[in-house]
Amino acid sequence: MKTYDVFNGDADGVCALIQLHLAHPVESTLITGVKRDIELVRQVPLSEQVQVNILDISLDKNRGAVDALLSIGSRVFYVDHHFPGGSLPDHERFTALIDTQPTTCTSLLVDRHLGGQFHNWAITAAFGDNLNAVAEALADKAGLTTAQTESLKTLGVCINYNGYGSTVEDLHFHPADLYREFVKFEDPLLLIESQPLAWQKLRGGYEADMANGLAAPVLAENNSSLVVQLPDEPWARRVSGVLGNELANRNPDNACAIVTAKADGNYLVSIRAPLNNRTGADELARQFPTGGGREAAAGINSLPAGQLNEFLTVMAKFWS
Repeated sequence: MKTYDVFNGDADGVCALIQLHLAHPVESTLITGVKRDIELVRQVPLSEQVQVNILDISLDKNRGAVDALLSIGSRVFYVDHHFPGGSLPDHERFTALIDTQPTTCTSLLVDRHLGGQFHNWAITAAFGDNLNAVAEALADKAGLTTAQTESLKTLGVCINYNGYGSTVEDLHFHPADLYREFVKFEDPLLLIESQPLAWQKLRGGYEADMANGLAAPVLAENNSSLVVQLPDEPWARRVSGVLGNELANRNPDNACAIVTAKADGNYLVSIRAPLNNRTGADELARQFPTGGGREAAAGINSLPAGQLNEFLTVMAKFWS
């Protein structure tokens, strides 16, 4: 039976698949894209029965495609931490590991499923998903040094950074290609030590783009939220998500949002709930068309320009 791997192009999706394939090597067809490209399951053909592994994308956004696969006799293994919608499919060929708690991520669920075989990849993903306290506690329990922990944090943040963009042309690497480069290493610490060219390019790109992002103008600020505006440029689209995480880390009591201009005049919005109250980001995002995500981090794929002021008003009041 042919295998398809459908996964989010961010650190959590990439690191989850790395763990899964290190444990169970298999030839597969990879389906992924930029982080916000989440309606991916429909790309799996319905012409034959297949095995489909789905990692780090919302079942709520892919339920129809999953039901269609099950109806033709395909098997589905679903691991995720996003809002799943209603009840899960009650089907003998559907297996799910879904946990929406704000202190977990898909790679940590895969890590638990595999009994911690490739634990450092899970720690890397947790850092990439900005679960810093969780990742640091896991690293400490695993006996990692401070330097090793910081190295995994940098790697996770950079893999996550690579997933952001309007199209794959914005990215330094197609997420599938980055996966193929990094799955060669059973331990991410060996990857960092080896300094492959892909890692050097990714790290350099992150450092340059983050410097630009931290210099971006503040659009709105009050005692409970901070909103920064970025231009319609490839570097801005790449850095928007990780910049949101960095601002959240620097302002743990405040919600943060990055509003990035789009070529069509609308805005791409990344929202981070306060680190000290990691709830509500998805609820806020879903008040607007194309909004969604999870409690701690969410986004709006295309906020109409005419609704920008409304968004700023809601953002200012939501966590106050």
